[in-house]
Amino acid sequence: MDLARPAPGTGALHEPRRDDCPWCGSPRLRVRLRTADLIQRKPGSFTLDRCADCAHTFQNPRLSAEGLHFYRRGSGRQDLGHRDVWRQDLCRGLGGGATALLTRAGAGRARRLAGVRALSRFVEPESWLDVGTGRARFPAAAKDVLPYTAFDGLDSDPGLAEGARRGRIEEAHRGRLTDLAGSLAGRYDALSMIHYLQRRPDPRAELRAAATVLRPGGHLLIEAPDPESRSARLLGKWWASYRQPRHAHFVPLANLCRELDELGFTVVDVDRRAPHVPSDLGTACALLLNRLLPEADAPWRAKPPSRSRLTLRRTAWWAATPLLALAYAADVLLAPLLTRTGFANAYRVIARRERDA
Repeated sequence: MDLARPAPGTGALHEPRRDDCPWCGSPRLRVRLRTADLIQRKPGSFTLDRCADCAHTFQNPRLSAEGLHFYRRGSGRQDLGHRDVWRQDLCRGLGGGATALLTRAGAGRARRLAGVRALSRFVEPESWLDVGTGRARFPAAAKDVLPYTAFDGLDSDPGLAEGARRGRIEEAHRGRLTDLAGSLAGRYDALSMIHYLQRRPDPRAELRAAATVLRPGGHLLIEAPDPESRSARLLGKWWASYRQPRHAHFVPLANLCRELDELGFTVVDVDRRAPHVPSDLGTACALLLNRLLPEADAPWRAKPPSRSRLTLRRTAWWAATPLLALAYAADVLLAPLLTRTGFANAYRVIARRERDA
């Protein structure tokens, strides 16, 4: 299949639908959400199911390997790293410069450093592995807080080489954590997974691999979307963190903490406020506007749009800039209130590895 322009129908891009929860095995599944690709507007429809027993939310049916490849490709046909794809998608798939202001909250240096400072209260690690590091922007920022820590990065993204070339990391491990864990066993004092688990086909396997890589006494830092956020219920499919079809799993905080306990970790810190990314309202407005406007030109379109439709789209985006700026300002100004009333969109967990499970 030509992934730039798939054959009619998208069934081949999905695995078979499953009838039980991948987290607890319960057959009591309920549809939480049905949506389309709201960012790049690629063909296909996607369903998120929620387990009535453990509250785990997951994509069902899940994308196949071919589907993941297709939906992760940007309009420039390049593969995008998982931490860079959100900004690339917004700027290319939505409104270019008109939405660039919405990306600053998610990419802010202060937000990157907050997790590092939180972990440094418990330990000053000698070696730190950042999993899903992309171009290694997180280790580059973390060095300002922990200048004597050796930071390595792991990713299957081609951008990993750029991070190593720029000196942001000392060693670059190309591949998947679950494949490389054996060769990296017991090597690191700290390991970070920043908005990583929701993209992986098996979050539990990723946690087991993290336990293998960490030394006894090592610390694990996880940040992930909070599926119990009131923003998710209020905004529905327009909630930025759903990001279908690129996010496969949404793990409730309680499930994650129980799993870490079973793997021999002790949870030493939980935060449902500081990891919040103040962009929900602005991004929801951008996604809605993108859905209403004529489609942009892209390789997967069967027929390119006319010049007049492209002009209309571009003009409307720039005309909407004040609205988007107002929504973004509301995100920032309301953040202290939202994070105190259950509307924070992410959580952070820090856990110490005590023993083998």
